[in-house]
Amino acid sequence: MHPNEKEVSYSTINSYSTLNNLTPNTKTVWLVFHGIGYLSRYFIRLFDSFNKEENFFIAPQAPSKFYKGENYRSVGSSWLTKENTKTETKNVLQYVDAIMTEENIPEHTKLVVLGYSQGVSIASRWVASRKIHCDALVMVSGGFPKELQKENFSFLTTKTKIVHILGEKDPYFEIEKVEAEKIRVQQILPQIEFRTHSGGHELDPKTLHELF
Repeated sequence: MHPNEKEVSYSTINSYSTLNNLTPNTKTVWLVFHGIGYLSRYFIRLFDSFNKEENFFIAPQAPSKFYKGENYRSVGSSWLTKENTKTETKNVLQYVDAIMTEENIPEHTKLVVLGYSQGVSIASRWVASRKIHCDALVMVSGGFPKELQKENFSFLTTKTKIVHILGEKDPYFEIEKVEAEKIRVQQILPQIEFRTHSGGHELDPKTLHELF
């Protein structure tokens, strides 16, 4: 007999990290999704150079954790794999919804949604599925989900700044694939702006400062 694979629903608890304080002086709220191998509390430190009075950062934590390296001391995490992706995506997006409900972002602030590496897949899917009227969607060194189409973003206006940033020395940078991806994404998000920096597969705060 073949084994049966079943599902069960249950409630769970997951952490997330914030940087700075959300006050009446806050001008921009950043929802930032880390890449594979990160923990949110380390990833969020990359934004420490931004004005602390005006910027508030929220870094969700990918739920699947694993030990990195041969000594099994460092811990990293992953958002999704090819295993049970549809259900796992649903779970992750509900988790992001819960964070935003908990933080209760005031309407006067701008919202920047940023994904780095694997985090691009979560950032873009959350914006598309929840029809988030963010002020900016920033994708750094990550692939755009294959299932997303132009109609998934039809609710966005030209006021939304959409940027893709890639390091020129990124080891995953294959020029033919990148150019083909640019064409595909530009058809979905016509106002997208493509930027590069001189580094590798990394988030470059300097490039973000130039944009914002």
